[in-house]
Amino acid sequence: MTLPLTSAPHTAAGPAPAHVFDWLDEAAELRADAGLTRRLRSRRAEDQVLDLAGNDYLGLTRHPVVTRAAGEAALRWGGGATGSRLVTGTTALHTELEQELAEFCGVEAALVFSSGYTANLAALTALTDPDTLIVSDAYNHASLIDGCRLARADVHRAAHSDPAAVAEVLAGRTQRRALVVTDSVFSVDGDAAPLPGLSGAARAHGAALLVDDAHGLGVLGPGGRGALAAAGLAGQPDTVATVTLSKSLGSQGGAVLGPRRVIRHLTETARTFIFDTGLAPAAAGAALAALRLLRAEPQRADRAREVARTLAARLTAAGLRACEPDAAVVSVRAPGPEAAVTWAADCLRAGLAVGCFRPPSVPDGISRLRLTARGDLTDAQIADAVRTIADLAPAGARGVGVVRAIVPEAG
Repeated sequence: MTLPLTSAPHTAAGPAPAHVFDWLDEAAELRADAGLTRRLRSRRAEDQVLDLAGNDYLGLTRHPVVTRAAGEAALRWGGGATGSRLVTGTTALHTELEQELAEFCGVEAALVFSSGYTANLAALTALTDPDTLIVSDAYNHASLIDGCRLARADVHRAAHSDPAAVAEVLAGRTQRRALVVTDSVFSVDGDAAPLPGLSGAARAHGAALLVDDAHGLGVLGPGGRGALAAAGLAGQPDTVATVTLSKSLGSQGGAVLGPRRVIRHLTETARTFIFDTGLAPAAAGAALAALRLLRAEPQRADRAREVARTLAARLTAAGLRACEPDAAVVSVRAPGPEAAVTWAADCLRAGLAVGCFRPPSVPDGISRLRLTARGDLTDAQIADAVRTIADLAPAGARGVGVVRAIVPEAG
């Protein structure tokens, strides 16, 4: 969207103070005309709403073991980390969490950040330089896109999930180093990246592979160990993963996983690690407790995938255009952005929270409802959710068959 040019009244000293932000009102009007207004909605702890909008894939956010661990960590360590990880912000909990994350995911080392966003920014900016080519999937998450923008490297936007296109770009590179960047599971339609093919393309041309496994950890791989484990790439010397602690692990924060020398380099050079306050101890304690629950109950990952498949199948049977899930994300196509907003709002009034994805948040320009399949959902809750979505579907939402993501042209 092009921002408006505002002609504000000027004085001899420049624009009048009351008018310097007039252009924001014009920009808001443009967004409203395009159906792209966004508003915050506070929710209460006691809300009786079935949540299929959040990313609590394993249903651990309110698990008593997780919440108790968060409380105990806050009581013991305080409400915050008090400083950056390199000054005072590394507690014994952070170290323990990193060790157990690395062991669980089958990598040499891990480094915990305050969010998955900052973990992605760190990996992309610290592992590249002006003599690096980044090949980034066209559907990558905003945090990866922002990391590419902040990196000093040359960036090529490759066609979605296309190892051959990646290989072609790498074959013609002139830069000394190269990094292939992809989500493991794309957050809009829930389709999984072809990691073996991408790894093969990267290795054939001497490139490293960076995988954002935010939507794979806890859902994919044996016991929920993630997409790299599922693809047989965990622990490989040329592969790095980033994860979030705010989805399957029901807490907050993120981490980079990979070879020990990569983690050492990030510790010493990544700006979002060096200059950011460490993850709050309560969040570290909660994530550690959730990780241990997953290790003790690996069937939680299987159940999350089962719920996703069931949701997609039943929504499709109801005539809606649901995407076939590779992990725990299910999307349902809407006729347009305004219809998607109305549909989601109607569902919420009926007691069901669903995500609403519209441009510019979707790379293909198609509006949709986005459902996250929680492993703790009962069969009755699944049936109620499908019934609500189908009954409230707007005109034009119904189609035939399961659909997949529309692949845009690279550019």
